[in-house]
Amino acid sequence: MIDTVLLADPAAGPALSAVFVSEVFGTAVLLLLGCGVVANTILPKTKGGDANFLMIGLGWGIAVFAGVYVAYRSGAHLNPAVTVGILSSGAAEYAPGVPVTAGSTATYFAGEFLGAFLGAVVTWLAYWKQFDAHADPGVKLGVFATGPEVRSYPHNVLTEAVATFVLVLAILVLGKTPSGLGPLAVALIVVGIGISLGGPTGYAINPARDLGPRIAHALLPIKGKGGNDWSYAWVPVAGPLAGGVIAGLVGGLYIS
Repeated sequence: MIDTVLLADPAAGPALSAVFVSEVFGTAVLLLLGCGVVANTILPKTKGGDANFLMIGLGWGIAVFAGVYVAYRSGAHLNPAVTVGILSSGAAEYAPGVPVTAGSTATYFAGEFLGAFLGAVVTWLAYWKQFDAHADPGVKLGVFATGPEVRSYPHNVLTEAVATFVLVLAILVLGKTPSGLGPLAVALIVVGIGISLGGPTGYAINPARDLGPRIAHALLPIKGKGGNDWSYAWVPVAGPLAGGVIAGLVGGLYIS
């Protein structure tokens, strides 16, 4: 029944409506678990308040693992940087049966950003009372969005680009290797990126992961919240997109 509803032609691959739904749900799960582990670590009056950066890294890895399985029908991009990486690699399809077109590209982007926004909203609902507790407004924003330890826009963009390059190149290569690790391999790569390259900026490595929740923070009635740091918001969009494009170009040559 589900296949009949979501697939225009089951043999041809998922319809764009199915791609959209898949990316929305997968990215929402990614952000719910990812922002959730940050909330559990840095908000007051939680059970995870004594944890450290390693717990956040592991939590984001597990979030990716879960999100990839949820979004299997669309190839589980969950990240505009992955989408543009595949696009710039010269691939003919985003996923089996999903050709690379302007329409499919827009569908992936829309699903990823909407899913990220919704995942952040549900995180706020799950930690409502913790958000109501007294905490620095910057801490509350930190559940939703990334920020640099040292604000230097060129360096921050470079850091995000390098980390995203590693992620997207690894994903492109994994698609060509005879490995059954799949989602687990990607999850472990995200953990590795976080604990190795995440220190300077908090490793957004995903424009949707930062911008969707940042918009949610701006719109939600969060008690005691401050500003949204819009002056920095372009960095975790531009850096990952640049890293994704470069990884796609390199990957297209490397795996061809």
